[in-house]
Amino acid sequence: MKPENLTRVSEFVLLGLSEEPDLQPLLFGLFFSMYLITVLGNLLIILAVSSDSHLHTPMYFFLSNLSFVDICFTSTTVPKMLVNIQTQSKVITYGGCITQMYFFLLFAGLDNFLLTVMAYDRFVAICHPLHYTVIMHPRLSVLLILMSWIMSVLISLLYSLMVLRLSFCADLQIPHFFCELNQMVQLACSDTFLNNMVIYFVAVLVGGGSLTGILYSYSKIISCIREISSAQGKYKAFSTCASHLSVVSLFYLTSLGVYLSSSATHNAHSSATASLLYTVVTPMLNPFIYSLRNKDIKGPLKRSFGMTT
Repeated sequence: MKPENLTRVSEFVLLGLSEEPDLQPLLFGLFFSMYLITVLGNLLIILAVSSDSHLHTPMYFFLSNLSFVDICFTSTTVPKMLVNIQTQSKVITYGGCITQMYFFLLFAGLDNFLLTVMAYDRFVAICHPLHYTVIMHPRLSVLLILMSWIMSVLISLLYSLMVLRLSFCADLQIPHFFCELNQMVQLACSDTFLNNMVIYFVAVLVGGGSLTGILYSYSKIISCIREISSAQGKYKAFSTCASHLSVVSLFYLTSLGVYLSSSATHNAHSSATASLLYTVVTPMLNPFIYSLRNKDIKGPLKRSFGMTT
């Protein structure tokens, strides 16, 4: 059937998480606090790693990059949502929507690749400790980060170009708090078969491939830990992986669940709520789960602020 009321789009309307006026101050305070915690916590990690030469290792190099990406990842969505709540305006321009979607996909992809790289780093550290410095040399670490950026840029550019080819009708309301890819495609009046095929193919290829790499790394790590004779050695090895594995589980289960199940459900509110877990909650938990309980991180932070142990 031919689409009707085809129009040149100048702006969209982000409906947000709730349209109840009484909930807006609560939502603003909640997400403003979470955003501040995310930014300050991840900045502290970057400060600690950059200020202490003892932390200039591949593990902390990847961690500081993850912290930077998490700040950018959250900053693509939360500030706009806070502005919309404060000004009581839900409008976002067409160009602003495409730009937000591009950078959201870029940093989501970087999160995906960095978590995979960090799993490989832990695999080498635990299963090949004597060869760790040889395998994970600085050149390889930089190359892995560079490849992560290149892949993420290309994938987000592909998705954005696929959306740019779509035509939209008069109904320009997005039932989300940001310009989410699937919601944008569902609003289109033109044929979206190619878009949907690309979305799911890339999601399975990239997300599934990365998750397979992580699971393979951890299967090898578990085998290596079981071969450690001392209980203390087993605990130390496992404790270095438990935090990473918990964040990996939260990130992948929510993000892949949202994208792969979107075609099977029409409850956009549930999808938006689930998106909060990997867009807001996971980046906020990063400093706590990964580093702030780590004595290697606490020491440089205390010295930076002139505190004594």
